[in-house]
Amino acid sequence: MSSRVSWWVFWVMSVVVILNVEFNIVEGGAYEETKVHIVYLGEKEHNDPELVTASHLSMLESLLGSKKDASESIVHSYRHGFSGFAAHLTDAQAKKISEHPNVVQVTPNTYYELQTTRTFDYLGLSHSTPKGLLRDAKMGEDIIIGVLDSGVWPESESFNDKGLGPIPQRWKGMCVDGEDFDSKKHCNRKLIGARYYMESLFRKNKTDSRIPDTEYMSAREALPHGTHVASTAGGSFVSNVSVNGFGVGTIRGGAPGARIAVYKVCWQRVDGSCASAEIIKAMDDAIADGVDLITISIGRPNPTLTELDLYNQISYGAFHAVANGIPVLSAGGNYGPDDYSVQNIAPWIITVAATSLDRWYSTPLTLGNNMTLMARSAYKGKEIQAELMFVYSANEMTSAAKGKVVLAFPTESELTDYVSNLSNVQAEGLIFATKREDDLKVSEGIAMITVDYEQGSTMFKYIRTTSSPTIKISSAVTLNGPLVATKVAEFSGRGPNPVSPYVLKPDIAAPGVGIVAASTPEKMGAEEGFYAESGTSMATPVVAGLVALLRAVHPDWSPAALKSALVTTASKTDPYGEPIFSEGLTRKLADPFDFGGGLVSPNKAADPGLVFDAGAEDYRLFLCASNYDEMHITKISRTNTLYRCPSPRPSMLDLNLPSITIPFLKEDVTLTRTVTNVGPVDSVYKLIVEPPLGVKISVTPNTLLFNSNVKKISFKVTVSTTHKSNSIYYFGSLTWTDGSHNVTIPLSVRTQMLMYFSY
Repeated sequence: MSSRVSWWVFWVMSVVVILNVEFNIVEGGAYEETKVHIVYLGEKEHNDPELVTASHLSMLESLLGSKKDASESIVHSYRHGFSGFAAHLTDAQAKKISEHPNVVQVTPNTYYELQTTRTFDYLGLSHSTPKGLLRDAKMGEDIIIGVLDSGVWPESESFNDKGLGPIPQRWKGMCVDGEDFDSKKHCNRKLIGARYYMESLFRKNKTDSRIPDTEYMSAREALPHGTHVASTAGGSFVSNVSVNGFGVGTIRGGAPGARIAVYKVCWQRVDGSCASAEIIKAMDDAIADGVDLITISIGRPNPTLTELDLYNQISYGAFHAVANGIPVLSAGGNYGPDDYSVQNIAPWIITVAATSLDRWYSTPLTLGNNMTLMARSAYKGKEIQAELMFVYSANEMTSAAKGKVVLAFPTESELTDYVSNLSNVQAEGLIFATKREDDLKVSEGIAMITVDYEQGSTMFKYIRTTSSPTIKISSAVTLNGPLVATKVAEFSGRGPNPVSPYVLKPDIAAPGVGIVAASTPEKMGAEEGFYAESGTSMATPVVAGLVALLRAVHPDWSPAALKSALVTTASKTDPYGEPIFSEGLTRKLADPFDFGGGLVSPNKAADPGLVFDAGAEDYRLFLCASNYDEMHITKISRTNTLYRCPSPRPSMLDLNLPSITIPFLKEDVTLTRTVTNVGPVDSVYKLIVEPPLGVKISVTPNTLLFNSNVKKISFKVTVSTTHKSNSIYYFGSLTWTDGSHNVTIPLSVRTQMLMYFSY
């Protein structure tokens, strides 16, 4: 699920094409270089049937002297969201046309310097490193990733099969022909499967008016989402990729040697895109086809009353997949940062939260008093030096704003009014002071920049205390490394678990902000089929790629063991040892309800030492403990006969999760966990406890001795509280260490002396 992005951000994004530099003969026989310039004319929509708007061509003709020269010069004609064009111009010609009364601004075409492989380098999986999980797993060679999403754009270079061997013999799936999708042409040794599911959307012999004509009745996608997800998980190496002016680099998925099978279950529709009937059917087919894992960047908002005792439909299919040894990963949702906003909360699913990376593009704003503020958004264009003025509302943007930079504190509903007035008053730029946001806003061609409230207040005070306030807006600079704090994204769904508070969700976190991957060519702002997107939808396939690598190294590990390895080795700090923050209404240090075990650490997950294992029967017992009806348990687990719960029913606290969550602690409780040794045969583990505030933890035994005869050991954890009243959740951890492995599980405990009382 992609994060919510305001439309006005895209309104100012100019997509241009790099062309060879040309030269014009000027007076005296000299040659002057021409470059692509963007001429911005303000907000006006053109309905010309031609690709080049007549008025744009006429303006160029008056500058260049002939219709032929104008036609050869123009590159793009912007005519929908706003008016403007890109054309080959000399600097002198650009200066002259900028003086035209209808021109708001002229800026040269520029490109950002982004290394598109940053996600996996950040996680320690650089393909240039001679050792580590990526090499040990042979880049996920022959692992089959099942992707349930909106389909695929098969022509994307991310699905090239260069260097791949034959399709694994265990693959039983198929590529299905359909509209603009030829299985013989579009499937290969990388994209080995492509199915689509639409049966529940249509009645026999009738079309569904809810699906627009732009949709493809095949596995080809119209919604620009599935291609991005699939290429993030297992896309091939693609060099010389640039995205919306971002710099050239090499892009790849988490497991570039893996095979991809696409199951299209989401469609362009006016009343929701993904039908549960299709999702469950696709999971069934994926299991039969022979996939090694399933990734689903799909979810629902908090469950309705009718769903509170049934999780959701994704859980049905996921249970069946996990019972067959196939791990299922799903997005934690984009409804954060509110409590109880996490989605896909079944204990057998690996639920993923989204973080930022250690790279950002920031615009320096230098005030007349020499104070420089680093704006959150990125501006690429000419340097601007102008007067700075403040307006209370868009209506105050009058002719007095001409040639000035305007500062405003708009509400979301007022943004379009400010943008509309910008073209009328011919201001040099707009600076919006808003709440912090995670999406990378790119202003190219005109300065529209966002700052946070603190920065906005600093600028406001400067304006109020200075007789002639000025500002210099410079082109964006690249910030990376420990200078850029890693954060759990504001949109990322948060715990506690809204249905089963004894189950910690999300499980793990991975980068999901500004992730560059393949997309459809029609995606707004995409260049050559690649695009930067944000959301837990993007974080989920990052982890899916890592699970593919882990499966290649440990093919005998169960889905629960794989999840345990991810959670118990995750990091509470970024790769530089700096703390991870949680972005939201207030900024704080991240806790397990923000990122589960923490930020995923792939190389450590490959050698976790111990794992907390579980299987289908453990999950059935958990449902019994949760007082689920036996018929419902039978339906969810798809057993052939009515499932019978033991009497008395077990404790919800005893599910062998790599975490401990106690939502209602009043009197002492004792729970059990079991660890399986997957490290050296003869190992000794000692205990380290960091108890939650006001909570006492006692563990028996506190030393674990493993040998050739002892591979599994159970331990009991007794938890008590010193609080005398209802408390918030407090967090801690329990770590088993042998000196080289640290097996850490998060603890989340809330005291409830007066049950179910909240104030």
